[in-house]
Amino acid sequence: MKKLKIKNERFVFTILIIILFAIFLLYYNLVFSVVFARNSFANEMIEIADENENSIFNIQKILLYSNANAIDNSENQSLKDVSICQYTDISIYIDNTNTISELTDENTIKQLYIDNIVASSNADIGTKVLNYKNPLNFGKYKAIEEPENHRIDFNIVNTNSENESNDYANPTFYTDCSNPISLGYLNQDIVTNYAVSQDANSVSFNGKVLKEANVNLEDINYTLTFKIHIVNNLNQKFVYNMKLNVDLNDDNGGIYNGYIYRGKTTTGREYRFFKEF
Repeated sequence: MKKLKIKNERFVFTILIIILFAIFLLYYNLVFSVVFARNSFANEMIEIADENENSIFNIQKILLYSNANAIDNSENQSLKDVSICQYTDISIYIDNTNTISELTDENTIKQLYIDNIVASSNADIGTKVLNYKNPLNFGKYKAIEEPENHRIDFNIVNTNSENESNDYANPTFYTDCSNPISLGYLNQDIVTNYAVSQDANSVSFNGKVLKEANVNLEDINYTLTFKIHIVNNLNQKFVYNMKLNVDLNDDNGGIYNGYIYRGKTTTGREYRFFKEF
C-alpha cells in the first residue's frame, strides 16, 4: 500500500490553521458571543433594577374634575346653534421626598416636559386635546389648543422672586415639586348645531347638557396616555408612563348631574418614575 506524499507540507499546514481559525470564529459568533451578550444584558438589567428599587420621584396623587359646557354660536344668543364640549381638569402631584427627605440636586427639578400624548375614546366623537391649563382656572371652562410639536414644556420656578413674577399663563412647575402638574383635557364639538327646543327654552352650561343633548357617556369615556419626563439638577433622567382611564358615569348618574370631582391617592411600584440610562 502506497503512502500519501505531501509535496508542500507548509502550504497544507497553513490551510489547516485557516480552517481552525474559521471554526473558532464561527463558534465565537454562534455560542460565546451570544452567552456573553446575554450575561451583559442580565447584568445591565440587574443594575437598572437596583437603581430603581428606591425611586427618587413618584406619583403621589391625581385629581380629576370633569364637567361640560355649551357654546352658543347662534345670532342673538338664541340657542339655535350650540356646540357642546366635555372637559376635565387634571392635577398630578409628584412626591420627591419619599427616598430623600431634604431638598438636594438629586430630588429637585431642572427640566420637565410631557410628550407621546394620545387621547382615545370608545367612539370617534369630537376633537380631543390635552395641554397645560392655568391652575387658577381649575374647574372653569377654558378653550385649549393643541400643544406645539405635540409636547408640553414646563418653565421651572427656582426662587420666590421667579414665582412672584409668574402669571401661570405658561406651563409652570416648581423645582421642589411643591405644585402639581396642571393639565386640561378638552373634547370639543361632541355635538354641533344643537338647537334648544322651544319647550325647554334654556340650556345647562355644565354636565347636564350632555343628558339634554342625548350624549351617551359610554361614547365619550376616554383614555389618556402620555409620558412625563424629568431631569433633575444632577442631569439624571426619569420617565413615567401615565395612563388615565376616565369614566364619566357612576351609579348616581355621573356627569349628567353637573360635574364629577375625583381624587386618587397612588401607591405601589407602578407609580414610580423610572430612571433612564
